[in-house]
Amino acid sequence: MIEIPSLRPESRYGMPPADQLLYNREYIVGYSYLFRQPRWAMEVIDPKNKRVEVDRIDSFRPDLRVPEKFRAGLDDYSGSGHDRGHLIASADRRATQIKNSETFLLTNMSPQKPAFNRGVWKRLEEAVRDLANLYVEVYVICGPLFDVGKKISIIGDNFDLADDVVVPIPHSYFKSILAEDLKGSLKLWSFIIPNEKSDLSLEAYLCKTIEIEMRAGIPLWDRLRGESVDKLRERKGRMWSIEKARQAARLNR
Repeated sequence: MIEIPSLRPESRYGMPPADQLLYNREYIVGYSYLFRQPRWAMEVIDPKNKRVEVDRIDSFRPDLRVPEKFRAGLDDYSGSGHDRGHLIASADRRATQIKNSETFLLTNMSPQKPAFNRGVWKRLEEAVRDLANLYVEVYVICGPLFDVGKKISIIGDNFDLADDVVVPIPHSYFKSILAEDLKGSLKLWSFIIPNEKSDLSLEAYLCKTIEIEMRAGIPLWDRLRGESVDKLRERKGRMWSIEKARQAARLNR
C-alpha cells in the first residue's frame, strides 16, 4: 500500500492531520475549518530557489477549494490592524510566478501583528533560507498556537455569529526545521514565538519539539522512529551559526 506522505517530498518524514489537506505546487497546508486558517503548513526549502528572481505577486485571494462557510475572506482582514501573515513565505517560493502567487492564497495566511510579521517572524524565515545552504534538504513545518485559558481575540466584522465562523488571532506561532546532510544525519530545531513585537535573538525562542506537539495537538515528523529521534524531539537544538549560513548563501549565489 502506498502511504500518502510518500507522494510528496514535503511530507516525506510525516504529515499531521487536518480538516482539509491542500496540496499546492511546492507546499502543503493542513487547514482548520474551526479557525479559518492553516493548522499547519509544510515545505522543503531549496537554496537554488533563491537564484531565480521573480517579482512578488501580491495576489491575496480566497482559496476556492475550501467550503465557503469555512473560508476566510479579504474583508475579514481589512481594517483589522493585523497582517495577512504568510506561513509559507513568498520569498521561499520564487521559482516561477505561479508558485509565488500561490503563497498568497488566504489558506496560507494567519492574522499576525505587523511588528511580529515584519520583525522576528521575517528574521526566522530569512535564517532558515540561509540554513538551507548548509544541508542537502531542509524540511519546515509551521503554524499557529492558541493557549488554553487565555482570551482569544478575533478579526473580521463580516460574519454571522449564529454560525460561529470567525478568524481567531493566534497567541503564538511555531516553526520546526528538520535538516538532512549527505550522510543522512538529521538535525532538528523548533521555535515558539509569541505573536508580538520582539527584539530578542532567535535563540531565545528555541524549544523542545515535543512542546509544540503538546501545545498544537499534532505530531511532528512522526514517520521518523527510534530512540535517536525521540532524543531529538526531547531536547532543544543548538542555534546554527547564522553568519556561517549566510557565508554559504553568498558562495552559492
